[in-house]
Amino acid sequence: MTDLATAPDTATDDPFIDPVAMEHDPEELFPGDRGVLDPEVRRVLVRLLQRRFLLADRNRGEWSVLMDHQHTIESRLNDLFVRLVVDHDRGVAYKEQIRSDELEIPILLRDEAYSRAETLVLVHLRTVYQRETTAGESSARVDIEEIEQTVLTYFAEADGSTARRQKAIRGAVARLRQDGVIEEESEGRYRINALVEILLSSDRLRALRDWLETQSAGPGPIDLDEADDEADAADDVDEADLDDDLDDTEAAL
Repeated sequence: MTDLATAPDTATDDPFIDPVAMEHDPEELFPGDRGVLDPEVRRVLVRLLQRRFLLADRNRGEWSVLMDHQHTIESRLNDLFVRLVVDHDRGVAYKEQIRSDELEIPILLRDEAYSRAETLVLVHLRTVYQRETTAGESSARVDIEEIEQTVLTYFAEADGSTARRQKAIRGAVARLRQDGVIEEESEGRYRINALVEILLSSDRLRALRDWLETQSAGPGPIDLDEADDEADAADDVDEADLDDDLDDTEAAL
């Protein structure tokens, strides 16, 4: 009969360790994983790289993770020569491409300026937002009919049929809704988010308004064709300014 006191301890003396399946290994999320961040932190990092903006009221879970791990996420973005910008007052986070004259930096973020129609819709949204917030309103709202009615006045008859211009405007509204600039509360009625202030500062809005007033007083139409825009830019500096007015902001977003 074996004495229990002298029996070998198989739990401690066995030199062989049973392998742990990858899906049960918390240190590795996939084969060959060398990352050190928790899964939820990695997801927020990817979301910031994928999207123009991360909004606190729209992405509450991801915003909470960002607040808890902001320093770590900033560090990972800085490794890519990208800067994280967090506007706590407006509940907006976005990224900026770091640029330097002294340091050679490969450009990761692609410049993607808003189209002309999108810029014109932004001008109207920013104007309404400024007017309502200045009047003490807690939020600003606008109807699609109001957007169309106002923005259509920025175009000339030479830009094509009204139906064509309306299609461009509605496409612009859809793009800005996707970016989180506006939210549809009911069919055809939108709430304008504070994000519009980041895209268009008061000074930039004033400059665009002046440009539009100058154009409305002159004979030149605003062309909606992007291919024609590129050709016109070589001959018309003022018209190029409208296309480029959001470039600096968009390059960072």
